[in-house]
Amino acid sequence: MPQYHVYGVGNALVDLEYEVPDSLLGELNIDKGLMTLIEEERHHQLLEKLSDLHSRPCGGGSAANTITATAQLGSSTYYSCKVADDVTGAYFLDDLTANGVRTNLDRDSLAHGHTGKCIVMVTPDAERSMNTFLGITREISVDELDENAIRDSRYVYIEGYLVPETNARAAAVKARQVAQASGVRTSLTLSDANMVNFFKDGLQEIIGDGLDMVFSNEEEARLMFGASNVEECLEGMKSISHQFAMTRGPKGAMVYDGEKLFDIPAKKVHAVDTNGAGDIYAGAFLHGLTNGMAFADCGELAGYAATMLVQQMGARLTREQMTEVAKRFA
Repeated sequence: MPQYHVYGVGNALVDLEYEVPDSLLGELNIDKGLMTLIEEERHHQLLEKLSDLHSRPCGGGSAANTITATAQLGSSTYYSCKVADDVTGAYFLDDLTANGVRTNLDRDSLAHGHTGKCIVMVTPDAERSMNTFLGITREISVDELDENAIRDSRYVYIEGYLVPETNARAAAVKARQVAQASGVRTSLTLSDANMVNFFKDGLQEIIGDGLDMVFSNEEEARLMFGASNVEECLEGMKSISHQFAMTRGPKGAMVYDGEKLFDIPAKKVHAVDTNGAGDIYAGAFLHGLTNGMAFADCGELAGYAATMLVQQMGARLTREQMTEVAKRFA
């Protein structure tokens, strides 16, 4: 049996989350509900504008959140990424280790620089708007991959946020190629509407001739395939992946196992923060998928974990909370 249930590759970021009114997004010229890449100067400008508001650091990065969730549910995981030899990098590495995630990171050989950070602004409607300073994670490349670990995994999981940077995209393509050559299943999240809007060709390069599993929300699917309705979204998803899960916010999710489509409704809850909901959904789904759970049940598990998350602030649940989620679906 493979050593790892899921091998992930993606950005390494520490989130700084703030609760803000909609008016402040306008004042700061923030694109609501999207992830925007920013430079270091803009990062510091935003932190200065938000200095009167409380924030708390939390391990982040889309695929890192996913892999952490998978590990918290009891799966064996590995995460390839890049952090710097600063306090933020040490925090990120300690967070991975505390959650039982194996990694390519070696505390004694981290490169000099600045670890990436993501300023997350959450408005009263629970929508999250992210401004990301990639820092040294912008330099992630094939050098951060552990090909032996990829070959010793059941699934490889790639985040779409790698697509803007040439070297990062090359790492994503290489991870997919190594996995496919070794009979390891491949999965991808489209990540964000901006990634699809501006880097569709790069995403197609990562997808190649097709993947085993793709995660997307409905808006990303509409943009990816130029779809005008749900049916066209579903046909588009079938064209790039054998199986998929397309989330639809309060409408739930539609998941396809290669033969049958399941429409899974969402539980009605009061959402206070949607940051990380898609990440934990993918993490829980992959845990179920790599541990023999029926496909539709993977969707139920993923939806439940995401529902738990959006009722509180922050992009992750605690290990204790995830243990309770796992017990519910044991």
